[in-house]
Amino acid sequence: MLKPDSIATAVLLAALVAFGPITTDIYLPALPGLVKTFETDASRIQLTLSIFLAGYAFAQLLVGPLSDRFGRRPILIGGLVLYFFATLACIFAGTIGELITARFFQAIGACSGAVLGRAVVRDVYGANAAKVLAYIATTMATSLMVAPVFGGYLLKWFGWQSIFIVLVISNFCLFVLVYRYLQETNQHKNPNAVDLVHLLMNYRELLRNRLFVGYVLTNSFSYGGIFCFISGSSF
Repeated sequence: MLKPDSIATAVLLAALVAFGPITTDIYLPALPGLVKTFETDASRIQLTLSIFLAGYAFAQLLVGPLSDRFGRRPILIGGLVLYFFATLACIFAGTIGELITARFFQAIGACSGAVLGRAVVRDVYGANAAKVLAYIATTMATSLMVAPVFGGYLLKWFGWQSIFIVLVISNFCLFVLVYRYLQETNQHKNPNAVDLVHLLMNYRELLRNRLFVGYVLTNSFSYGGIFCFISGSSF
């Protein structure tokens, strides 16, 4: 096991957090070609991106409470396993409907790394959490610049399925590292974390906080604008 507050742990957490955005950006160059591959139109292909974001957003409401109740490690491992099989489904998808469905479940798996990577930072780094999160943000920004270029070369040399094969291999490596080296960091599990009434009360408190809602709306509109551009950029 790695020491919770070690540099190696920070690198692993950065990879987990960045993996979700990389999953989105690395396959962008393939979107126009998928129109012909699946004999459909651009809007249906773009839905593979929209449904990923929907699954990613939905999973955030569940992953955090589940990890508060059962621990970071088992939920993270479960998310990586789900991502593995969903990405395999992407590789072997025979119709656009199958690809869209697989992308939804792929997003749920990817979300576990993004949410729980940050949760582990909060658990173990204390006063240094902001510094570590800044490093993670830098890693994400760098990976998002590199991912579409790398995906473009994979598409050119090996075809669109090779992009998802690389994601499967990368996911498997992350799974091995998490399983062998990342210890449980939630030392105070909350038995009421997944109670529906408890969850609804927490959400109500958040929605009544005008500062929180302002930050969420600002981030949401920014994120939405970015993905409006991203979804059409390949075409």
